[in-house]
Amino acid sequence: MISVLRWLLVSLLMPAALAAAEGLSFNRDIRPILSDNCLACHGLDAKTRKADLRLDTPEGAFAKNGDGVAAIVPGKPEMSSMVERMLSTDADEVMPPPESHKKLTKAQVDMLQQWIREGAQYQKHWAFEPPVASVPKTKGMGVIDGFLADALAKHSLSLAAVAAPERMLRRMTLDLIGLPPTPAELDAFLAEVKTKGLDAATSALVDRLMLRPQYGEHMARYWLDAARYGDTHGLHLDNERSMWPYRDWVVRAFNENLPFDQFTRWQIAGDLLPSPSTDQLIASGFNRCNVTTSEGGSINEEWIYRYAVDRTETTASVWLGLTAGCAVCHDHKYDPISQREFYQLYAFFNSAADPAMDGNILLTQPILRLSTAEQKKQLAALEKDLGSAQEKLKATLAGMKYEDPALAKTAPGVMTSVQHWWQDGFPAGVTVSADGAPTEIISKEQGPVHSGSKALRRRAKGVAQDYFAGGVNYVLPPNAEFSVQVFIDPQDPPKSIMLQIHTESWNNRGVWGLEGAIPYGQVRTTERVMMGKLPEPGKWVELKFPASKLGLKPGTKVTGYAFTQFDGTVTWD
Repeated sequence: MISVLRWLLVSLLMPAALAAAEGLSFNRDIRPILSDNCLACHGLDAKTRKADLRLDTPEGAFAKNGDGVAAIVPGKPEMSSMVERMLSTDADEVMPPPESHKKLTKAQVDMLQQWIREGAQYQKHWAFEPPVASVPKTKGMGVIDGFLADALAKHSLSLAAVAAPERMLRRMTLDLIGLPPTPAELDAFLAEVKTKGLDAATSALVDRLMLRPQYGEHMARYWLDAARYGDTHGLHLDNERSMWPYRDWVVRAFNENLPFDQFTRWQIAGDLLPSPSTDQLIASGFNRCNVTTSEGGSINEEWIYRYAVDRTETTASVWLGLTAGCAVCHDHKYDPISQREFYQLYAFFNSAADPAMDGNILLTQPILRLSTAEQKKQLAALEKDLGSAQEKLKATLAGMKYEDPALAKTAPGVMTSVQHWWQDGFPAGVTVSADGAPTEIISKEQGPVHSGSKALRRRAKGVAQDYFAGGVNYVLPPNAEFSVQVFIDPQDPPKSIMLQIHTESWNNRGVWGLEGAIPYGQVRTTERVMMGKLPEPGKWVELKFPASKLGLKPGTKVTGYAFTQFDGTVTWD
């Protein structure tokens, strides 16, 4: 393993060594000159191109014009019109033109001529070119040290002496696990160097460090930065977001040395693999690490677009080595892909299943429910018990005599039941609670009353509610319905109202009005069901719906309810 400093030396010194051995490189030497001086008018972007001639492709540069002249004739700078125009002293002929405020230096002109003389070899963007280098033959050194020594020698420099064991231990430990060695580890390493020698001790140290869980954690830090991982939504309220299983998977992938092709495939499309494993599904969370929002006033279509652009740009930068952001708006002289190509890739991500608004919640659908090892054991045991119970049930049913109700001489009676929970007050004997100002029960002289002699009125700024839970149990019959009358003050309407039904918990809610104003419940579940628009202000409106709409089944014990609102003045009856 080598340190970050040595990697930097490789990146800085190796290009110079390769240039001396291979001549001029289009990507390294020529493309920067053309990009800075020529491609605004002779590049990919049709909107800014001021001439038919393109110098960013060999097909464009080598093509002959109507006079049979080519801008570049490989091997013959004296016959290339580009060279002629660069050397011209005529203000109407010289390139770049004076009005561009660009001017080639003599060194740049010489380099362009040399490049043409060498054959004018074009290269694709570096991300599409496989790296090619001849390995220096340096005695007694590894490949990387060989490159370093060869490059340093061209500058009359030499490698530094081998580091002392103490320093070597510190460098390697920081490189591989991101932590300094402990005093005990230092003592053990020095003892190993003394008995086995530095090379053997160093090799064993690398093996030990890469087996430690901290190795995967350290490697994952850099990857998670590229994947824009975060434990929050990233915008607006920036609430917590449960993405940590993806983080833990990345750590495991490094520690288990997952092959890079699988590391790639699982993250880009793990959910699309045949019969995907849990790890493959988790890995596809790479595409859901983007910043999301649920800010009021946001436009759904805009955010669906933004999410798809983010995923396209991230995929291009992380997996293709491209900065493709410019192509979001237009063809660009620096990008090797066009705007059309960007949106061809964008189309894959524009069909994602997640919503535009994240609900400012921990788990934005769609989600993957995961189990710990202990929970998996419990689930397996429950499945086994369930199988036994089902066998007993089958045996019991087999011994029963069935009679078709349709063939009965008398039709079964129809059961009806009406339960008034709120008529002039909450059920007797229960504790009433309120979030906000104290509960206010009004008479007909004080405000609107629908039936009886009293109603419940609440004025609120933000979220407020009146509720009880416990003390009264009501078992839902088949086809149960809920009904409540509500009066919205036309001078002070709320943004949203909610009716909450309590069973074992507050997980059955109906909402009218602005979605997301009242933050309770998980969106797109029975914890928060959008029932419709805000009732018409200035009149009593009945809110009636089947219990099943909130996920409540016959036989369920209902023990309480809550009248909830965001802002405004609301009367319930």
